[in-house]
Amino acid sequence: MENQVGDLFQKINDTTSKLVKGYEVFNSLDEVQIGTAAKELVWSKDKIKLYHYTREDKPTCKTPLVISYALINRYYMMDLQPDRSLIRKLGSLGIDIYVIDTGYPTRNDRYITMNDYINVYIDGAVDFVCETHNIDKVNLLGVCQGGTFSTIYSALHPEKVKNLITMVTPIDFSTDDGLLFKWSRDMDVDAIVEGFGGLVPGTFLDMGFQQLKPMLKVRKQKNLMDMLDDEQKIMNFMRMEKWINDQPDQAGETYRQFIKDLYQQNKLVKGELVVGGDKIDLKKLTSPLLNIYAAADHLVPPSSTIPLNDLVGSKDKKLYEFPGGHIGVFTGRRSQKELSPTIAEWLKERD
Repeated sequence: MENQVGDLFQKINDTTSKLVKGYEVFNSLDEVQIGTAAKELVWSKDKIKLYHYTREDKPTCKTPLVISYALINRYYMMDLQPDRSLIRKLGSLGIDIYVIDTGYPTRNDRYITMNDYINVYIDGAVDFVCETHNIDKVNLLGVCQGGTFSTIYSALHPEKVKNLITMVTPIDFSTDDGLLFKWSRDMDVDAIVEGFGGLVPGTFLDMGFQQLKPMLKVRKQKNLMDMLDDEQKIMNFMRMEKWINDQPDQAGETYRQFIKDLYQQNKLVKGELVVGGDKIDLKKLTSPLLNIYAAADHLVPPSSTIPLNDLVGSKDKKLYEFPGGHIGVFTGRRSQKELSPTIAEWLKERD
């Protein structure tokens, strides 16, 4: 009995000491900063901005890379911190990088459509980069939903895309491997869009994502307790939490079409998707393709991404398996050591 009481008091003392140390660590923390790679605003339209990452040396790949990120969450996941930054690593390997920032839609933007995002904003950014560099084509990298948009764009404007890279990109929405795909089929999208007055809150979408892994928040709280006395781990945790909680609202008309036409009716794969009056034929996508998927992705399962290679008209196409999850593609050690060099080498070989 004495030993049990002694062990209990020892655990209480250890926990108290950790809490005190954690309090000291939190008080000494600097402001949490993410997305700190140097960049400059070079083009904008409405709330959309195009940034160019600045560099001191000349790029070794002459064709610039334009990045199109998903509308959900923010693009700076690709530059979370200096030592976990896909953008910094690609830049160090000689890639000249631009990124499209889709901003924070407000109720005034509720009628923005997929056509606007693809044929106005992505196209406008691509035209600006082509004009700036006196070139006809850019390299295009699309991430998640941004990859779906980039795929559609490349099928509509193959004359403007030199090479296409898709990263954890949903293409075949008929898969049953992901809960998100199953749930979306039964959603009353019209009721959601109208119920929110045409602007779907980012917090509403986050509630759905949390249900995909309901115990994740509990595990995060436990992990936080275990790292309270480690300033570096705390900062890593805080950076990730800042990104997770930065959730833009969604333009209702884009959300409506994306869920109805893709998640519910799988029109892109069927060749029935219409954007801006044009039916999307993936066989018209003829650019070299690097299709990257994450083997343990619970948001965009491999079975949704892999079929793209069989649907496009490209003769030069490569499928790349990343041995991790959806977020690890950007922040994992393998992303820095293996994935980034693979992307840079692939682009340079086709420059």
